Order: sequence, then C-alpha cells, then structure tokens
Amino acid sequence: MAEACSGGLDTGFVALGYAKVAFLGVIQGITELLPISSTAHMRIVPALLGWPDPGAAFSAAMQLAALLAVVSYFWADVSGLARGSLGALARGRFGDRDLRLVLWIAVATLPIGVAGLLLAPVLNACNSPLRTIPAIGVACLVMGVLLAAAEIWARHKRTMDQATGRDAILVGLAQIGALIPGVSRSGSTLTAALGLGLKREDAARFSFLLGVPAIALAGLKELWELHKAHLDAHGWSVLGVGIVVGAISALAAIWGLMRFLERFSTWPFVIYRIALGVLLLGAAAAGWIS
Repeated sequence: MAEACSGGLDTGFVALGYAKVAFLGVIQGITELLPISSTAHMRIVPALLGWPDPGAAFSAAMQLAALLAVVSYFWADVSGLARGSLGALARGRFGDRDLRLVLWIAVATLPIGVAGLLLAPVLNACNSPLRTIPAIGVACLVMGVLLAAAEIWARHKRTMDQATGRDAILVGLAQIGALIPGVSRSGSTLTAALGLGLKREDAARFSFLLGVPAIALAGLKELWELHKAHLDAHGWSVLGVGIVVGAISALAAIWGLMRFLERFSTWPFVIYRIALGVLLLGAAAAGWIS
C-alpha cells in the first residue's frame, strides 16, 4: 500500500484507520518509554503486518502520549520543581536547587531543539532514508552496544540529588540521538545517565524529567505541522485515538520500567536491542521485510 503524503509530510497513519492506529498506540506507548525505540517499532510492526508506514509525524505527535504518562507518573517531581523554582525566583534565591535543576533542564533541551529543526526536512519526508529497515537495524545495534558499555563500566552509585549541570548538559546532548529511528530517546538518555554513574532508577528518573520539555516541544511542533498540512477532521480523530491509547500504555510501561530498574539491570534491553538489530539487518538483506 502506498504511503500518504500531505504537503510533503508523511501522513500514512490516516489510511490505517482507528483499530490499527489503536493497536499501534499500544506498541508506541509501551516502547516510547522503554529503551528499545518506539520509532523503530513503528516501522517494524506495520512492515511485518503489511501495513503502510504510519510516518514520522505520527511517531512525533504520539510523544504527547508519553508526555501525559511521564507528567502523571512523576507529578510530585514536576509540581515540586515548578513550585520550588517559582518560589525561588520570587524570593531572589537564585542558588536554589529546584531553580538550578529547571535551568539545567531548559539548557539541556536546546541541543535536540536545534538539531530537530535542522533535521526536520529529512526526518519527516516521505520515504526518509533514516526510516529504512537497515538504518534502524544499525541504530539498534549501536545503542545496544553503548548501553552494554554503560552497564559494564559505570559505577551506578550516584543519586539524582547529586546530579550537576554538567550531567544535565551531557544527557541533553545524548538526547539528540533520539531523532534517529532505532536509537530511542529513553535509551540514549538512560545510557548517558548510567554512564555518568547514576543508580539505575535515578538515571531513569533523571532521564524522564529532563526529557519533558523535548517531548512536549516535539509533539506540539508535529501537531502544528499536521495543521499546516491541512490534516482533515478524520485524520485528527484517528490521531486522537492513538494518543489516548498510547498514554494509557505508556503509563503502564513507565510503572513497569521503574519497578524493574529498582531490582535488575538493563541487560535484558541490551540483549533485545542487539538481537532486534541483527534480525532486522538479516531480514532486510534476505528481502523478508522492506
């Protein structure tokens, strides 16, 4: 089935309809917040089922589902940072911990914001070369190896309260990798946070909180792009179903991930990513998937 384009923007998700988009919403919601790449699965699952690529615009807009889940799960952290930083500004306490963390997060969001604007014409184009199965397979392998390195060599002793502005900047730079399908935003930032010595559950918490502005901006930008592309009412309703289903799935995924990282390492994700990368490259080479 041919992919759909609107104003040069890939809107293949509209042709899938409500049921298929709801199914993909479950996949997107689960994989968005696990370090295994939601965009990779948004290409792999439809390809295996013989469905058209839902498009990069769908993956980006669906990040609003992840945003709802992250804010809901970490509401105490998000609201505490908001109240603490605003209170510090009102009192002129510019050395306040909450205010500094909010500023770090803002600065750490700049790299992916700039990179996203520069790469948008390639990432959102119909038949983007970055969304090919071999490209995704390579990205899965590379991130699997990097996550393994973080598990092997990092100490995993620091808490989020010990995080510094340098940590935030480095994790923010790692977040740029999320623009490439197969890398994963949670995967790249979690790997960076682990590599900086944070405990696994603290690394995940730091990664998610730091990603809130980037997730929000990416999702809202994509909604604006879809608006400019004159997406019709049917298209908006299909996307809405995906976002609602994705938010519920993402909340379940983040709860499960945090419980998992309190007790275990990230090695199951390392193995999964490497195995997935090998399978994708092998399937593409054999012509089993395109």
